This record gives sequence, structure tokens and C-alpha cells, in this order.
Amino acid sequence: MKNLLSAEHLKYKRTFARKLMVLAPSFFVLVALTQRFLMPGFQEQPWEFVLALVYNWWPVLFLPLGLALVASLTESQEKRAGNYKGIRTRFVSPQLLWISKILVVAYYALLTTVVLVVVVLVFGLLIAHDDVPWRKILVGGLLLWLTALPIIPLQLWVAHRGGTLASMLVGIFGFVAGVLGAPESYWFCIPWSWPTRLMSPLIGVHPNGMFLEETSSLLDPAVIPLGIGLSLITFLVLTGCTGLSFSHQGVKV
Repeated sequence: MKNLLSAEHLKYKRTFARKLMVLAPSFFVLVALTQRFLMPGFQEQPWEFVLALVYNWWPVLFLPLGLALVASLTESQEKRAGNYKGIRTRFVSPQLLWISKILVVAYYALLTTVVLVVVVLVFGLLIAHDDVPWRKILVGGLLLWLTALPIIPLQLWVAHRGGTLASMLVGIFGFVAGVLGAPESYWFCIPWSWPTRLMSPLIGVHPNGMFLEETSSLLDPAVIPLGIGLSLITFLVLTGCTGLSFSHQGVKV
């Protein structure tokens, strides 16, 4: 397994997918905060605005669409490298190969989240004069990564079976469904809603970007442990199911 992880990791060197996952947070925060500077009231409560902008719009935009693009790029790279033909010539378990691919993408998603947290801290320290909300920043980053995990095996499987177009269509569906479902009672049925929904009680922002009133039901912190549990269980289930699917198809490649 260690060798498979190392091999998968090497595939990402000098690829656009790797650059996208590392540089996207910097570009996202830079553009977003540049626009936010022009909005009234920004200078009054900068940390609230920074978190409301980045930790709300990041899961809305990047997680569904960005991961769809990363999955598409990953699968395109595999096809250029021989479309998994090496499985037939080496004693390699297709299922373990698939799991290693998921774990490596999850690792880069973690790096992306770390970059996002660092960039938020840097920009916040440059423009804010109040106390740094360390807990919200660090916990928020961890929650964004954990709730993104189930999307990874799903998007990789869709990209593998349906190609780039199918992957991006699923990403667009996730973007729309995530925004619409996050504030609703059925939010737990839509994986793309989980990261956005869990940000509401943490940063006090509605999925539509507006600050919540103190009486809003979206501020209930009980959704956080529920969302974490759902994310981990769904990630394991999807990893296992997509791994079995890939294994059955892989031996026929």
C-alpha cells in the first residue's frame, strides 16, 4: 500500500491538478477580499467579513466545482498514461490502487485547506485590528476538509466512468443542490450541503452569505457532530463501493 501511495503521489508532480489544489486558495481569497474591500462596513468588523466571505463561499464554489475539475484532470492523466493497463501486467490489486488514488487526492485536499487557513490568517492579520478568532479559523478549516471527503471518491468514480463532461455536470449539480439544500431540514441528505451547513453555526452566516439573526435555527451547533459523522461514514462507504466497482472493471481494462 505504501508503494501504491508513493506511486500515486509521483503522478501529481508537475501537474495542473496539483497546482490547482495548492494555488486555488490564494487566488480565491485574493480576489474575494479585493472585492470585499469596496463594500460598506468592511473596516468595522474585518474578521467577521473575512470568515463570512471565505468560509462560506469556499464550500459553495470550490468544493463541488474544484473537486470535479481535479477528478477530471486526474482521470485524464491516467488515460494518457495508459488507462490502467499496468493492472494486467503487475500483481496489483485494482481496489487498493483505487483506494490509494482517493487517499492521495484527500491528502492534497488537506494541503489545500492548510493553504486556505494560512492565507486567511495572513490577510486577516494585515487588515484586522481585533482579536484573531483562532478557534473558528482552525475548526472551520478542519470541518471543510472532513466534509469534503465524501465528494472525492464520488467525483473520481464519475470522472472514471463518464469522463470530464459527466464529472463537471455532477459538480454543477452539487453546487446548485448544496446551496439550495444547506438551509433546509433535509440538508443531511445532500453531501454537497454538509460543508456549507456546518459553517452556519460556526461563523454565523446563512448559506446565501447573509449574517444570521441570533434566533436563527441554523445556529444550532448540534449539526456539527452529525455532519462529521455523516462525512466519515459516507467517505468510507463510497470508497469501498467505488473501489469494488473499479476492481470489477479494472481487470477488464
